[in-house]
Formats: sequence, structure tokens, C-alpha cells
Amino acid sequence: MKTPVIQFGTSRFLQAHADLFLSEGTPAMTITVVQTSGDPARAGRLAALAAPEGYPVRVRGLQDGRVIDEERRVTSVKRCLSMAGQYDEVLRVFVEEADYVLSNTGDSGYEAKPEDTQSAFSPAMSFPAKLYHLLTARHAAGAPPLTILPMELIADNGKVLRGLVLAIAKANGASPDLTRSIADETVWASSLVDRIVSAPIEPAGAVAEPYALWAIERTPGLVAPTDHPSIQVVDDLKAIETLKLHILNLGHSALVDMWMTRGAPAEAIVREFIALPEVGAELAQIYRNEVLPAFGALGGGEEAAAYLAGTVERFANPFLDHRISDIAQNHAQKVERRIAAFIQLARDAGYEGDFPMLSAVIRRAAVR
Repeated sequence: MKTPVIQFGTSRFLQAHADLFLSEGTPAMTITVVQTSGDPARAGRLAALAAPEGYPVRVRGLQDGRVIDEERRVTSVKRCLSMAGQYDEVLRVFVEEADYVLSNTGDSGYEAKPEDTQSAFSPAMSFPAKLYHLLTARHAAGAPPLTILPMELIADNGKVLRGLVLAIAKANGASPDLTRSIADETVWASSLVDRIVSAPIEPAGAVAEPYALWAIERTPGLVAPTDHPSIQVVDDLKAIETLKLHILNLGHSALVDMWMTRGAPAEAIVREFIALPEVGAELAQIYRNEVLPAFGALGGGEEAAAYLAGTVERFANPFLDHRISDIAQNHAQKVERRIAAFIQLARDAGYEGDFPMLSAVIRRAAVR
């Protein structure tokens, strides 16, 4: 079977996100999944992902005031390969079958590796270097251009990945024709993904919240791989990034501050902590008095109010044990990006309102 999608990464996030959407979408799409790490411990997962009966995704949480608890089957994955042991077959699928490339290679996937300078492919290369060698082979075979949809949690991930691959092409002395193909003919689409995937189901599958978003930034030549309610093609990702960073993530950092200030138990989880009347009231006051008015000045008041309503439901998910101690990692840096940057964004837009509660969070984070 031809698989028009080739996916680099086997994470449970992908299993409950893109792989599910491609299974449910119109048209349904088929995928070859490629393991980039070469970890032999994941061999069982690879086999289970491509099982004919599919694998389960359990969707559990709150949505529009209703409790959701349902199982869905993912049947989009038809083939699983390992980059380390089956490179020739990965290359064949990439050259002969693929129309779309998906990637979610983790925080370190884009980091340069010593092997990137080698002229021949090595499984130890960074993902951009591996992608360069695959694109080189596809170009040499005369195959048409691809659409590349990176899903790593990096701002402007499509532009960043394109730049890294072009830098490797330059270092390898790529021909002008190959460079033009990579730079101008390949479609590099930045995307933003959002879904809490809370637990694995062995050997394949995952438990996820109802909320899910795959926002893809419109770019010349882009055609979305399928039509699905969770897939949005948008003119600019900045508005969505701003909502996520300065409502959902800002709220998480505000909760961490309350958790630290109150000396709450180390094992505290979000839904139980915000159920405390004083915590819920304080968070609501921050959103009502400081966040939403600033979004109004930014021209996005209605969108912010709607996004906030969904965020509150996500925080209260009765099935999700989201530990505040996990969110608290790198707290000072997160406060700078999520809260201090938001205040500056509002000031730059001419907003003159006060931020007493958020400013206090910033001061406490600086001395902790």
C-alpha cells in the first residue's frame, strides 16, 4: 500500500494527535512511521502501531460542560520502519510514496551532531541532516516536491527547519538546482500543536484530553493533508501562539507561584489545587482583571474569552493528574516568557491598565 504521509517520530503525542486526525479525516490518510532513535526497546511499539485492527486512543475530560470518556481507533499507520536498521526502505518510501513529511523529534531533534558533516548518511545525524540526505535522493530521482509539516514545539518550526537543512546543503556543496528545490519548491509549513496526552496505552495508544489543535500556517503551495475539525489552516500562527502562551501557559505559571507561596504539597495536581476556593478565586481574578482587559487592548478580547473558557475546562479535567511540580521546572524563565513578555506586549499596544497580581508573580520568581 502506498502511504502518502511519512512520519518521523513514534511518540504517544503523535499517536493521539496527527495519527488520529489522519485516520478520521476526509480523506483518510495512510502513514509510514519511522523511528529515528534506533531504540530497540521500542520494537514492540512499532509492530503494534501498524496492527491491522489499529490501536486505541482514549479521550477523557471535559468539553462544553460535558464529561467525555470514549475510545477511538487509529488505523492510519500502515507501516513502521527504523531509520537505523531499514534506511534503504525509508529512502524508498520517502522518494516513491510520500507527499507529506511529519516530524516530532523531541527537544534535541534539531541539535547539530558531529556526524552532520559527513558526506554519507548516518543514523547518528541530527534530523535536519537526515532530512537533507533524503531530499537529495528524492531530487536525484526526479520526484515532485514535498510538503513538510514539522510539529516540534519551536516557534516558526517550518522556517527554522528549512534554514537548518539549507545550511547543511551549503556545507555539503549542494548544487544550485538542489538548493533551489529545497528552498523554493519544497513547501515548508510552520505549525502549532496542542493537546495534553497524559498516559500511554501499551503496547501502542494513549490517553488524551478532548481539546486538540493542529494549526498550520498558510504558505504558497500548501494543501492540508486532510480535513478534520482539529486541523486549522491559518494566515498567522502568532495570534494562536499568543493565546496559548499568555492564557494557558500564563495560568500554569501563576498556579506554580500560588503553590510555592502556600507551601502546598509536592504531589499537588492542577485540578485539585484550583478546586481550593482561595486558589480558584485568585486565578479567576488574574484572568478577569489583568489578562482579559489587556487582550481587549490587543484587539482579541472575544477570542481570549472563548479560549479562556476552554482553558478552565482543561485545568479541571477530572481524569488528568497534571502535577504542578512538573510545571514548576524552569519557573523563572517561564515567568519571563509567559507573564513579563505579556505585560510588555500590552504596554507596546498602548494599554495603561495595572498588573498588580502578575507583577507580584514576576517579583517573587526573581528572588526564588
